[in-house]
Amino acid sequence: MPAIIAFSQQNTAPEYDHPREERRVEGNPQRTTWNHYTNASGEVYAGVWACEPGRWRIAMGDTEDEFFFVTEGRCRLIDEAGLAVEVGAGESLVIPAGFKGEFHVLEAMKKHYMIVERKP
Repeated sequence: MPAIIAFSQQNTAPEYDHPREERRVEGNPQRTTWNHYTNASGEVYAGVWACEPGRWRIAMGDTEDEFFFVTEGRCRLIDEAGLAVEVGAGESLVIPAGFKGEFHVLEAMKKHYMIVERKP
């Protein structure tokens, strides 16, 4: 029987990375991910993500949507047309499938995320 997963009760090892060099715009921020959940089909991921200030280009896959809720810090997402949306602690947003633009961490941040990547 599937069990409920409380992030605070997980002992998930962190994974560390940096934006790929060809995507970096400003800085080389360390990103830390605690992926607490992946569903059986591998289409849904959820966990906690933290990042130092910096800016890089992102491109969501055509079948990949992300919801996140900021618990600390502040970030700005800028689409290819230059429209910017800024969110901070206590705010959430959705990055839709196919989005292309930039992710700018203005203040060291932490977020809870859920990514749905539908398989064809």
